[in-house]
Amino acid sequence: MARIDYNRVAADYARGRGLTEDGLAAWRAALQPHLDQLDLPVVDIGSGTGQFAALFPRWFGVEVVGVEPSEEMRAEAIAHTRDRRVTYLGAEAEHLPLADGSCGAAWLSTVIHHIPNLEAAAREVRRVVVPGGPVLIRSAFPGRTDRITLFQFFPEAAGVVETFPSIDQVERDFGAAGFRLEEFEPVPQVSAGSLIEFRERVALRADTTLRAMPDDAFAAGLARLDGAISGGQESGPVVDYLDLVVLR
Repeated sequence: MARIDYNRVAADYARGRGLTEDGLAAWRAALQPHLDQLDLPVVDIGSGTGQFAALFPRWFGVEVVGVEPSEEMRAEAIAHTRDRRVTYLGAEAEHLPLADGSCGAAWLSTVIHHIPNLEAAAREVRRVVVPGGPVLIRSAFPGRTDRITLFQFFPEAAGVVETFPSIDQVERDFGAAGFRLEEFEPVPQVSAGSLIEFRERVALRADTTLRAMPDDAFAAGLARLDGAISGGQESGPVVDYLDLVVLR
């Protein structure tokens, strides 16, 4: 079960969490060696409103199967995805409705902290991904939040990340399923065009860590943002770093 009810935040998710294609340029470059022109589909586990599922066919010429348990999130994805190379299925990560060896790679973006049994999910990934296919995980990890702007203004939200699976746990749980950690690296992204835009997006509270905070702490974080904007800290795009973990 997800940490938040995504059926309730689906309508605001793309506005609050979606990124521009230009803002994801570094992610495209980081993923290209792993996903370019695969013969089998990529399974996008926890595909949400379909941001990456919609981009991957255009970026890498691949088919994508998005697996998303939230009906409302899937509805948003279907409504905004026009590429016939993308399909969406409703299911949990621990029970993928896919045949053995039917996928060339797995993509898990900001989702592993929502998976109650990560080791069971890893076994399912091992079942559906062909031997040698990459598992690519995009996430914020405990102890690695210092380059994420949100947590500068909402320190309590950074505390929530400390409850997420660590890179060590990912290596252990996926290792039990037969994967090995190949590499991990921080990848930059443009999270907003300005601090003002960032504040507008944050106010929608579509982020898991913000939903987990008390209301008064959230209000205090917004006040810090307002103070930074009024104090002239508004100076260009907001750039953040999340980690890419690669396993095979």
